[in-house]
Amino acid sequence: MPIDALFSTTIEALGKGIDLRAKKHNHISANLANVETPGYRPTSLSFEGELKDALQGKKGATLTHPKHIALKGAADSLHKVEGSVIDVSTATTGRDGNAVELEQEMSSMAENQIMYNASIQLLAKKFEGIKQAIKGGV
Repeated sequence: MPIDALFSTTIEALGKGIDLRAKKHNHISANLANVETPGYRPTSLSFEGELKDALQGKKGATLTHPKHIALKGAADSLHKVEGSVIDVSTATTGRDGNAVELEQEMSSMAENQIMYNASIQLLAKKFEGIKQAIKGGV
């Protein structure tokens, strides 16, 4: 059985999503840590669209060396997804130039945490299914 059949695109996508959610969490944490830093501009990591495009096969892998093995399929495109750091636009900026909105950042952190946990649970279920298949059990 080829390894691609065992570790599906779903597992690759969940793993990549978990990695990117962890990076996004770091951005949100930095924003919260700098809530009182004069002139601080909050950032975030945008990756959902890029991840979706990779899963739909719109972003292909490119070879960086002639001796590299060519990759095929959506799972291979996932390796190239890194996301983009974006400035978080806010409606208000404080007198000190700080643009962090505490409530917005806390909301973003909660949403990101929920999505991270859901991805972990889905990945655990996938591995549990593989484990049951290996055991040949019911």
